[in-house]
Amino acid sequence: MTSSPQNNADRAARIAPDLLRWYDANARTLPWRTAPGSNVPADPYRVWLSEIMLQQTTVAAVKPYFKDFTARWPNVAALAAAPDQDVLAAWAGLGYYARARNLIACARTVAEAGGRFPETEDGLRALPGVGAYTAAAIAAIAFGQRAVAVDANVERVVSRLFAIATPLPASRPAIRAAAGSITSDARAGDFAQAMMDLGSSICTSREPKCLVCPLRRDCRAQAQGIAASLPVKAAKKPRPERTGTAFWIERDGHVLLVKRAGRGMLAGMRALPDDGWAARRDGDGVPPVGAEWHEAAAQVRHVFTHFSLQMRIAATRDAPARLAEELGGEWWPLDRIADAGLPTLFANAVKVMAATE
Repeated sequence: MTSSPQNNADRAARIAPDLLRWYDANARTLPWRTAPGSNVPADPYRVWLSEIMLQQTTVAAVKPYFKDFTARWPNVAALAAAPDQDVLAAWAGLGYYARARNLIACARTVAEAGGRFPETEDGLRALPGVGAYTAAAIAAIAFGQRAVAVDANVERVVSRLFAIATPLPASRPAIRAAAGSITSDARAGDFAQAMMDLGSSICTSREPKCLVCPLRRDCRAQAQGIAASLPVKAAKKPRPERTGTAFWIERDGHVLLVKRAGRGMLAGMRALPDDGWAARRDGDGVPPVGAEWHEAAAQVRHVFTHFSLQMRIAATRDAPARLAEELGGEWWPLDRIADAGLPTLFANAVKVMAATE
């Protein structure tokens, strides 16, 4: 049965009030948020920082990083003035390191413009590392602008509300149009966050809790009994498998760390020297210097966005001091290795070597 235009309009008019009532009673308490319905404006810096950190990362993983960043750099001017290496080291372990480099560039762009974030989606999208969703989320949450913020949670909620069965990513224009039809003019920030919370706690990817959903009466997928099957996702291509080697070069309680190139994988971060592995090629296995090398019994496996890496670790000890200069690196004290800000892949290599001692 086809719904009448009046029925569709009535349905759309109900959704935002029903959702906001639920949000007022069930909103998550998060360190970057203000309380639902609060007259206290959200801090654009904290909203922006949280949204960048939350890209492809869980709330639980972000919370301690957000706490550390805001304690160390409480505003955008402080972050803009921080040395790159300090920010990259503080980000280590959170993953998707291009975000950290964009974070630095964005902070400096905003600071150079007087320290105020743009208040419109178009202005926000002009900033480094700020895409369509992030711009809409900041515009709504920090500035109260009506904006259609569509992340993975919102895609799921809207796909089910409107029973959109076209597979992703082809369905995204329809999802965005449908999301726009129900986006509230009032309490824009609360509405955006309510949609996120609904998707994370009720309209979950597996076993959605339809019986307690505040939008149950208006959900077409629930009425058709297909909620758990939406959104439909296109089959993923298998991730390529790559192999590589990291080189553990030790001397007098220190290990040699290098700074990775300014572009590409893990750009600008401290790391162990390696054999040139990359997303599209295996490493060549050639050590950076001639020495007596011993391969560690354990290896490190790491999954990147576009490939998986199986990394061997070759070690040499009693290395000459001159290697730091020759390889453009630095001797880092082993008892302070946690302070080096190594990305997860190389931090796990450190754990392997510690276990062999």
